[in-house]
Amino acid sequence: MQLYSIEAGNFKLDGGAMFGVVPKTIWNRTNPADSNNMINIATRCLLIEDGNKLILIDNGLGSKQSDKFFKYYYQWGDYSLETSLKEKGFHRNDITDVFMTHLHFDHCGGSIQWNSNKTGYEPAFKNATFWTDKSHWQWATQPNPREKASFLKENLLPMEESGQLKFINRGETMFLQNSELGFDILFADGHTEKQMLPHINYKGKTLVFAADLVPTVGHIPVPYLTSYDTRPLLTMPEKEQFLNLAIKDNYYLFFEHDAHNEICTLQATEKGPRLDKIFTFHELFN
Repeated sequence: MQLYSIEAGNFKLDGGAMFGVVPKTIWNRTNPADSNNMINIATRCLLIEDGNKLILIDNGLGSKQSDKFFKYYYQWGDYSLETSLKEKGFHRNDITDVFMTHLHFDHCGGSIQWNSNKTGYEPAFKNATFWTDKSHWQWATQPNPREKASFLKENLLPMEESGQLKFINRGETMFLQNSELGFDILFADGHTEKQMLPHINYKGKTLVFAADLVPTVGHIPVPYLTSYDTRPLLTMPEKEQFLNLAIKDNYYLFFEHDAHNEICTLQATEKGPRLDKIFTFHELFN
């Protein structure tokens, strides 16, 4: 098995929305805001090369949305999924599986593209199977008013129409060991219904794709939640249990949204779980 950190592009979000009730004087230390109160956000993906499989975990916003859409999310920097894959020696058509932690547009927007004939939407990974959770799919395609703006039909329905969509077979468990894709999965319901966090054993370490349960280093304290969480009072116990297990079992957290930090470990303190050490992907695994 070989893992690759894939930068799919950066954008900006309102810092207050990303930290909810946490005062700006606190979150601004770890996630400094610009003059418009916007903070830098990454869409960092993980690529797993395992035998004949090439599995991409999440895929960013994509590029098919309107200019009006991107005026809200302020893309910045030079990263793109296409160039990042090329740097690692791969092409979109090489991807065999696309695993989506959840279906908010910044995690699955790259799954679908506007076709070259400009006649409609099509899968951006023509040889891949798209994986999600069945309960989450129903949640996303019949969205509540709070999340409706995050679940875009143009990101979802073409996956189903293509025949390339499959559901993870999890049964009733909240921690699925050795899934169809070869890694363990933790399910969490606070941010959105059945968000999936991959746990990957790699070079003697457990790397966990933290997705939106812990978006950045600044979100490590248990009460530091985003305003995007649909069930914040559920996120807190899910997050506390996860962070304590991360300390106990020495997880390495892989950050999807932290534009400045790729991976960290945690330590126990009197105030609860806190940051221990920060690593780049390269220094940790090369």
